Amino acid sequence: MEEQQRAMEVLRSHLTRVRIPEPSTRIYKQECCISFDSPRSEGGLFVDLNSFTAYGRDYVTWNYQKNGNPVYLNIKEVPKPESDNRPRKKPTLLAIGLEGGFDAKQQDYEEIYSIVILPEFLSLPFPNVDLPEKVRLSVEAVLASVGAERKEQVAAWTADKKKVSPFAHSLPQLDNGVLVPPSGWKCSKCEKTENLWLNLTDGVILCGRRNWDGTGGNNHAVEHFNATNYPLAVKLGTITSDLENADVYSYPEDETVEDPFLAQHLAHFGIDFSSLKKTEMTTAERELDQNVNFDWNRIQENDKHLEPLFGPGYTGLINLGNSCYLASVVQMIFATRDFQLRWYYENLNLDDAFQLAPADPTLDLNTQMTKLAHGLLSGKYSAPEKQVSEKDVAEGGTEKLVQNGISPRMFKSLIGAGHPEFATSRQQDALEFFQHLIEQVERSNSANPSEDPSRCFNFVVEEKIMCSASGKVKYTKKIDNVLSLNIPLSAAVNKGEVAIMEKTKAQKLPGEKGGKEDYVRPRVPLSACLESFCASEAVQDFYSSAIRGRTTAIKTAGLATFPEYLVLHMRKFTLEAGWVPKKLDVFIDVPDIVDISYMRSKGLQPGEEVLPETDGSPAADEMIVSKLMEMGFSRNHCEKAAINTSNTGLEPAMNWLLSHLDDPDIDTPLITKTDQNAQPVDEDLVTTLIGFGFHGNLARKALRETNGDVERAAEWIFSHSEEANSADMDISSGSNATGGVDKVLPDGPGKYKLLGFVSHMGTSTQSGHYVVHIRKDGRWVIFNDCKVAVSSDPPKDMGYLYFFQRIHS
Repeated sequence: MEEQQRAMEVLRSHLTRVRIPEPSTRIYKQECCISFDSPRSEGGLFVDLNSFTAYGRDYVTWNYQKNGNPVYLNIKEVPKPESDNRPRKKPTLLAIGLEGGFDAKQQDYEEIYSIVILPEFLSLPFPNVDLPEKVRLSVEAVLASVGAERKEQVAAWTADKKKVSPFAHSLPQLDNGVLVPPSGWKCSKCEKTENLWLNLTDGVILCGRRNWDGTGGNNHAVEHFNATNYPLAVKLGTITSDLENADVYSYPEDETVEDPFLAQHLAHFGIDFSSLKKTEMTTAERELDQNVNFDWNRIQENDKHLEPLFGPGYTGLINLGNSCYLASVVQMIFATRDFQLRWYYENLNLDDAFQLAPADPTLDLNTQMTKLAHGLLSGKYSAPEKQVSEKDVAEGGTEKLVQNGISPRMFKSLIGAGHPEFATSRQQDALEFFQHLIEQVERSNSANPSEDPSRCFNFVVEEKIMCSASGKVKYTKKIDNVLSLNIPLSAAVNKGEVAIMEKTKAQKLPGEKGGKEDYVRPRVPLSACLESFCASEAVQDFYSSAIRGRTTAIKTAGLATFPEYLVLHMRKFTLEAGWVPKKLDVFIDVPDIVDISYMRSKGLQPGEEVLPETDGSPAADEMIVSKLMEMGFSRNHCEKAAINTSNTGLEPAMNWLLSHLDDPDIDTPLITKTDQNAQPVDEDLVTTLIGFGFHGNLARKALRETNGDVERAAEWIFSHSEEANSADMDISSGSNATGGVDKVLPDGPGKYKLLGFVSHMGTSTQSGHYVVHIRKDGRWVIFNDCKVAVSSDPPKDMGYLYFFQRIHS
């Protein structure tokens, strides 16, 4: 009793450090900002009642020491006793909740709250009538809120912004005298008191749709619409002062919508929305729970012979709903030494990362990458737990060891922020996500490029164009982080078997199908894919400045530098006629060791003569420009595309334009080289960039492009590699110096060992499932979301992305 009195006195002395959150305040209450601790972790979660960020028991002291906030709401979740121990039937249907399908029932938890005052961890129970009013209001607001983690997850699940319903603008509302009380609602046709919907035309309160398991409502609200055609209803219990999150449903449109006049429509029935509290889940939240809570890997049942792994480096990632592309890429990059060493794990502990973080660590990429690295590599969240699966229960089997893994929810929200695809919960292309992640890491380290861990993937591609008429050449360079390879089916080692299969298939009668054993996939060696990258290619209608006319040119490509980690992308997805995507059904024979030394480019050679530049700056090929303009692009865009691809042809220009349409400077008028070189540059800033390892000419160009901003200039060099490595790099000088960017990139021998590969199952990169296999501790390991196990037979011939590590002699 004396201890509680003392705790109350200390609490009262800190009331100035307690805030009452506004409806728009971001409140974290489900996941620690610096670790993957949750209310279910030992000690629970501590919500700072000033900043409303959350911390695990081992980390809350760091926040107190950094920010001086002493008052926290402690949230603990403890399992409720099982009320139903009856064995469940073995599923016979691939469905959730239907008769014969999987049971979506999850473990129930009880929440326990208390007020904790640091640094002594003095504790007061909640609810508590003796608490100061300010503390009580703050805690109640936190508990009533939808957590920021949850809001972001729901926003991603709904994917697209709710559309404004056309019925909202002219919604009829009857003057029938109906006034809706602030609580105590009940369906007007049955006894339901939950899942209630208020029709915004006549004010009738009715229950919602019946769920698959009999819960929910009795369909009275939708039946009322069918009888009256009154279009809009709002779910009672979702209306709060934050009206944007209220659940408004349009029956004619059959989807959740936005009603910009909701406040006015509610006032018609006497509802003061500012005083209402959230008591119900929205439709999106309910759909999200149903999708995320179900373990899709039960359906696959593909781990019955795999030995599960636990401990440091063997932590799985929970699938958030179509997030396997993220899990596969993240597991792969954190298997590299550069991402483990620099910043994120071995050279930076969590405490230091937190001290370096801004006020809100949830919005800082370096902090969240460090958190993710420690979560994956420390082994803290990879302890084995006993579990009895649905299959084991049905067959009277035994327990097996599993791990819960960690949820990358906070990281996914941050890395996808503002991106039209990665901010959603739709399936994505693992290649595009890898490059997006690497780009974000580059940006977050632009002030100190030499410490950027993503440099380990970067290399310089050098292209040589030789004019057939004059024999003169032009060299261009660009930085890339993925070597994208065509798959030459003509190089298949089993062409004869494939031809027999195709012939047999053509002779089958209409409707007759062959079995799987009759199907033969082409098998193409990886060496053939690499050789096709370096093969000579004829460029028709090439404009040669040497002859001032069109001719044929020969284009070849090689690598001016070799990366520490070589990423190979197999172009398995092609476009057929009508831009219809098709996946090549092909095997790639991938050896454990590859040597690409023969792909090393050598730059300008003795005796080679460089194609002359045109007056001051290269002119855009008018034929390329006109054909692109016929497709609907602006002249400025088309001229940039032609110039930045050295007028090599329509297809390269179109590819460049499509990949640069989102550039912030894409609409900036073209500046000739003469005009650009006339702009003065602060030589002190040039010296600063040279100190980062960049060539002086490159530094001046970047500073001119960014109006003298050093940080933006460093970022420009890496994000505009084609321009940065063009003629301004003085590659025509006769020396073989690479000119700047490649000097700060890793380089070394061209011999590599296979480290891992990402595989895709499905017909499109926007659907299906991704897994990753990684070689760890001398064995192959499969990472399939939160399941981690020894792989006895890794499918190396079915990869989509291959990651090779340099072999150092």
